[in-house]
Amino acid sequence: MPSAVSPLPFVAPLSEHAVALHRLPGAGLAPTVLAQQRTLASEVPIALVFNGISHAVMLGTPLDLEDFALGFALSEGLIDSAADCFGVDVAPVAASAAGLPEGMDGMEVQVEISSRCFARLKDHRRSMSGRTGCGVCGVESFAALDLSFAPLPARAWVGGIDLPVVLRAIEALRDKQLLNARAGAIHAAGWALPDGQLCDVVEDVGRHNALDKLLGRLARTGRLGEAGFVVLSSRGSHELVRKCAKLGVAALATISAPTAMGVRMAELTGLRFWGLCRAPGAVLYAPGAGQPAIAS
Repeated sequence: MPSAVSPLPFVAPLSEHAVALHRLPGAGLAPTVLAQQRTLASEVPIALVFNGISHAVMLGTPLDLEDFALGFALSEGLIDSAADCFGVDVAPVAASAAGLPEGMDGMEVQVEISSRCFARLKDHRRSMSGRTGCGVCGVESFAALDLSFAPLPARAWVGGIDLPVVLRAIEALRDKQLLNARAGAIHAAGWALPDGQLCDVVEDVGRHNALDKLLGRLARTGRLGEAGFVVLSSRGSHELVRKCAKLGVAALATISAPTAMGVRMAELTGLRFWGLCRAPGAVLYAPGAGQPAIAS
């Protein structure tokens, strides 16, 4: 299992670019042009290599990659528990060495997993190309979507994840999005306690990546299965719901609206699902296992 390691600054998560701001000062007036420096979010290829075999190349933010690798391996079912991960090594890859255009350096994450999980991975390995807007790139069949697994058990505390609690966590999320405050275009995933106190926040240009980073951190620190819920600065797609439910997260709150498939996934798995969490309101789309059904 990987240990906590400081972010590796091989590829900067942010960069400065010269731009020209064009603005119309008023009706009938010519646009003004102002030279500026703007901060942009880095989106770099991240190769995930398991026991020496490349499994996936994702596009993401080059921070918290140890947590990302562990969370990805767990949420994609490549390993069964954090104990199946024996180590994670992160290294930069120059664009020239990777066959990429100049200025597009990447990161390689070498993950050592148990022989049992690796044998299973080789049997089911597929070629995937990850993109920031897609959660199921590269699957070979409908069955490969991995939509069937044991539902979440009923937990008495889940009903307490109510509107005030959800809005407290969502409000705190904004101030902890440090990269997004500088560059925009960056999603965040946070872990909140049942009272809404926000404990952990990770960021990535991909919402799925941000969630995998958070799940990996929870697994690494032994907190998966504890009381709490995930908050996301994104929509609630089925892939995000699936990742949470698969790893035992009982509740999820997203700033934007969900998809119909995301809601159905929450209903089937028993995950409590809040969406459109923007003060003063939010929408409860699925009540969670053991909670009263939503009246039609």
